[in-house]
Amino acid sequence: MVDPSPASFFTQTNALLRKNLTFQKRNVKTNILLILFPLILSVLLISLQSLVNHQLTQPESKCGCVCRDNSTTCNDSDKLCGVQYSDQTQMAACAIPQPHEWPPLFQLPPVYCKENVSCAFNMLFTSDNQSFAQNVSDNMFPIESYPDDIDIMASLPSNVLGSDAMPGANNFLEPAFTSDRPIFYLQTQCPRYNFGYSFPYQIPGNASEKEVRCGQVINFWRNSSSDIDTELYKGNQRGKSEGRINDIVSAFDFLNSNEDGLNVTVWYNSTRKVGLLRIPRSVNLISNAYLKFLLGPDTKMLFEFVKEIPKPETPIRLEVASLLSGLFFTWVVLLLFPVILTSLVYEKQQKLRIMMKMHGLGDGPYWMISYGYFLALSVIYILCFVTFGSVFGLKFFTLNDYSIQFIFYFIYINLQISMAFLLSSFYSNVKTATVSSYIGVFGTGLLGSQFFQHFIQVSSFAREWIICMELYPGFALYRGLYEFAESATNGSNSGTNGMRWQDLSDSANGMKEVLIIMSSEWVVVLCVSYYIDQVLSTGSGKSPLFFLKGFQKKPLSSLKKLAIQRQGSEVLAQMEKEDVIQEREKVEQLLLEPTNDHAIVCDDLKKFYPGRDGNPGKFAVKELFLAVPRGECFGMLGPNGAGKTSFISMMIGLTKPTSGAAYVQGLDVRTHMDRIYTSMGVCPQHDLLWESLTGREHLLFYGRLKNLKGSVLTHAVEESLKSLNLFYGGVADKQCGKYSGGMKRRLSVAISLIGDPKVVYMDEPSTGLDPASRKCLWNVIKLAKQDRAIILTTHSMEEADALCDRLGIFVDGSLQCVGYPKELKGRYGGTYVFAMTTSSDHEKDVENMVQRLTPNANKIYHLSGTQKFELPKEEIKMANVFRAIEAAKRNFTVFAWGLSDTTLEDVFIKVAREAQAFDTLT
Repeated sequence: MVDPSPASFFTQTNALLRKNLTFQKRNVKTNILLILFPLILSVLLISLQSLVNHQLTQPESKCGCVCRDNSTTCNDSDKLCGVQYSDQTQMAACAIPQPHEWPPLFQLPPVYCKENVSCAFNMLFTSDNQSFAQNVSDNMFPIESYPDDIDIMASLPSNVLGSDAMPGANNFLEPAFTSDRPIFYLQTQCPRYNFGYSFPYQIPGNASEKEVRCGQVINFWRNSSSDIDTELYKGNQRGKSEGRINDIVSAFDFLNSNEDGLNVTVWYNSTRKVGLLRIPRSVNLISNAYLKFLLGPDTKMLFEFVKEIPKPETPIRLEVASLLSGLFFTWVVLLLFPVILTSLVYEKQQKLRIMMKMHGLGDGPYWMISYGYFLALSVIYILCFVTFGSVFGLKFFTLNDYSIQFIFYFIYINLQISMAFLLSSFYSNVKTATVSSYIGVFGTGLLGSQFFQHFIQVSSFAREWIICMELYPGFALYRGLYEFAESATNGSNSGTNGMRWQDLSDSANGMKEVLIIMSSEWVVVLCVSYYIDQVLSTGSGKSPLFFLKGFQKKPLSSLKKLAIQRQGSEVLAQMEKEDVIQEREKVEQLLLEPTNDHAIVCDDLKKFYPGRDGNPGKFAVKELFLAVPRGECFGMLGPNGAGKTSFISMMIGLTKPTSGAAYVQGLDVRTHMDRIYTSMGVCPQHDLLWESLTGREHLLFYGRLKNLKGSVLTHAVEESLKSLNLFYGGVADKQCGKYSGGMKRRLSVAISLIGDPKVVYMDEPSTGLDPASRKCLWNVIKLAKQDRAIILTTHSMEEADALCDRLGIFVDGSLQCVGYPKELKGRYGGTYVFAMTTSSDHEKDVENMVQRLTPNANKIYHLSGTQKFELPKEEIKMANVFRAIEAAKRNFTVFAWGLSDTTLEDVFIKVAREAQAFDTLT
């Protein structure tokens, strides 16, 4: 026996899970390729890393060496290696146990001085006390200074040297002495002709000479620090237009300094964004000037030299995975998003989800199984991503704590799935969703690397703005991967571990805030996604305030209360048709005295579509009153656009009625569709099937949704397949994508009848069937209508006559007539149709003969000797017709003749024409 109760949450979940597993098994190759994509990525990164490592083993990437005998080639034992034989790149690999001492330098902007002419530099200063500031600033630079010819390098710290060479990342090798740019002696006066001179200097193992020129520093007073800011900005712009950066070397604000204390703000040249900034020399100059002001010109606080910390030999390493992680790994993780989004939109576009809902699948099981599937797929994908990267030894994975990585990726993939559910509510086309999602993927990676990363690295950028940008999930992902990459790179270079949990407490590490942001967004986005799905998804029909339902006043639950409110009101009969009036009265009586005999009751149902683009609105369904009892197949006839499909769409929950009400099993379609779905079957106008599932698998899935289990389910599926000729010849186990149109149509009918639904809607079920299959289908529907109500739409009068107990003819959204087929034929077809074919010469003779039979005959057809007439039945006797024919045959040649009763097609055409003529008049 079939369990009459609705399927439980567990049963629905089990049905959907089985269907999804079967569906994914058919797409196993695609899933394997998706999951193995991280393996392909890891192999690519390892290949690239191997190529980089090979390049780093070449001599140009090692510490510089020369042969002892100055020959071109020699053995390693005959080589001399060290920083003195290296260029700036090779030096990073050298061991430097005794770093060289360099004189401190003052940073100058790029200088382009004419030959033999002194270079002038401007320095700005301001203070609350101008005379004090003037005295101190005059002591900063000597009037004249020269190196000691005996020990030039030792005398350099006593003078003020400046250079416009780019500072290095360390002080193992000073670029000011190795570049071709001159060094400047900074002083307040320079000789008229500044020819400059060269002095020799020696780095261990390498002797060279350096050009020295005089640089004149001129002090300028400014009234305030804001004036200095303005001039620095203008000087910067002017310098750019003239091909240099700025002619202002530095600026000082002495604030409230005086003889009792020094309080100074130093502006320094920061046009070089990389390497060390030569700021200590500026601080030393202002300190020396203050001491000279207090204690006399002979007082000095000597800044002797700058020296780097010794370093061991460190082979050059380049971690490709960490270098590319910000952009590359962002793309890799985000590539799951289009897969999830397009899968959700596909079910929506193909109306597969609403088809499942119409057969009893609740929102809870759908969300749980769909979310769980995407989560499982994402977890496997990420596990492969991390596992393959770790197996191949990528430091990005091996150095960072795996528990942090797992938490980060797990939170993000949940957020990503939630975002896909949210956005799927706003897409209706798979192509649009695919294109826009891939644009989002690649755009996020590019913006993250070219835009967002810059703000992370600039310490002066407000942290609040960074957090605001991280509210976008793509940037939050990028920030987390960036932190992993930085930790892995630092750990690889220093030989330590990467990120650990205690590192999250560091304010410079953004992982903690990223985890908090993503966790919060996951919860919020998931709730918003579910809410929007309930409000916007097709077939749900819930109010935006549905979550307040428990606090709202309950509507009148009884149909009788609704009918009492309508008592005393007059409802105009539609076109004054007696049968339509009787149907309306029956509906009103059922509302007053509800019974269980009528499964479907429509009460003044209307559907109005507003006008668009200047076109007027249209009533697709007008004032429909209809009652369909159990055990009856009600046929809906009508021309295209009459409103049949609109009526079916309202009854199955695809659209909401504009006004009126409809009740299925006593439940209102406006508020209780979820409960109606459990006892409803639908055969839609277009076949809604999964191309990769078989007919048997479709029926098993929908049977489980109707609470069929075990042997009962198996028996019901086999009987459905056999009854519709889908069982034999392997058809039942063939994928639906290989079915013909007729086979798909029969399967759709079988799906609508599985599980013994109490109400079934069939929208043109025999479309595309051959005569034999159509006959088989009719037999199935005849047997199925016992103890259930069926509403069937069709354009076949033969089908309507064979299957339908009652018929309703729709024209322009209105029910024009309703009744049994024979009753309609008798009411609207009280005539015989007489046809005769003769030669054209005797057409008048035929007309005269018909007039003698009945003067009320009506000619309805005339073409080349063939004429048709309508003869009122009450005025015609069959014997008189036969005698008239015999007499005519003696007078002229009769090629053919016939006398037939009115067909259902004639009734349909007559009613449609009358209704259209009435609408034209009104």
